[in-house]
Amino acid sequence: MVDTSQLRRHRPTALTILAVAALYYATARLGLLQQLVRGQVTPLWPPTGISVAALLLFGTRVWPGIAIGALAVNATIGPNVWSVLAIIVGNTLAPVCSYLLLHRAGFHNDLDRLQDAVSLVFLGALGPMLISATVGSGTLFLSGALSASGFWPTWSVWWTGDAMGVLVVTPFLLVVRWARWPPAVGPLVWAEAAALSACTLAVTYLATNAANSSLLFLVFPFLIWASFRFERAGAAPCALAISTLAILASGRMTGPFEHHNLLTNMVTLQAFNGTVSLTALVLTAVVTERNRTHEEIERLCAQLSTAVTNQSTGTRRVPPDT
Repeated sequence: MVDTSQLRRHRPTALTILAVAALYYATARLGLLQQLVRGQVTPLWPPTGISVAALLLFGTRVWPGIAIGALAVNATIGPNVWSVLAIIVGNTLAPVCSYLLLHRAGFHNDLDRLQDAVSLVFLGALGPMLISATVGSGTLFLSGALSASGFWPTWSVWWTGDAMGVLVVTPFLLVVRWARWPPAVGPLVWAEAAALSACTLAVTYLATNAANSSLLFLVFPFLIWASFRFERAGAAPCALAISTLAILASGRMTGPFEHHNLLTNMVTLQAFNGTVSLTALVLTAVVTERNRTHEEIERLCAQLSTAVTNQSTGTRRVPPDT
């Protein structure tokens, strides 16, 4: 007889796995719109960011959803069955390693500490994504789908895509999960947020499309603005928008990505997006820590003031002897 209570207990996990697989596949199809090598290697791979976020939120029990999503995506674009299986292993192993390293480092999903920002960049993105890039590019080379001269350009695009997925998508998802409609926000704050959004998009578009010039540095004042005024809720979307526009420009080879080969563009893109993500994460963590410390000091001062007041009112003056 089937144990219905056990089925009910495992149902949420199964639904979560299916949801991760569906999101992986859907965002992979979007990422493939910017493919640069063999119709399957792209400088932004959102599924990796979704995978790391899902593991951080739900634990390792959702890893089958990553594997299922990777299978659904690569089954039709891989050179052969064994290559597809190897790529699936690499695509699944890399985010799992990210999760294990972040978990061991004591990572907080709220991204409210400086060490969380640094850990996500180096332990979550740049390091573990070497696994998927090396396994994927090596598999394509060994299967004959990739020439020796194309290995390193392909590897650079693969690593850039996976790392960027973690750096720009994972923080955004971790912020969105606790985002609430802000109470009692005045019209000036909404006007400032709208101005920040419009200026960020306009300046980033200009910087990534200006011919014969490198104006990418112009985006950083807006990241600083977003971090100090809106903290994580403002910095994460700004970093996502800036990185996405830069990736689109690199795919079109316009602006600072013009007149360069694929490997050079990927190095430039990785350096720029990595700096953008690190700036946004570090600044928001510092601002959050500062605000939390300020609130704690105010709370302790209020408690001390209350204690002094209670002590002074509770002390009776003894009348002098007559």
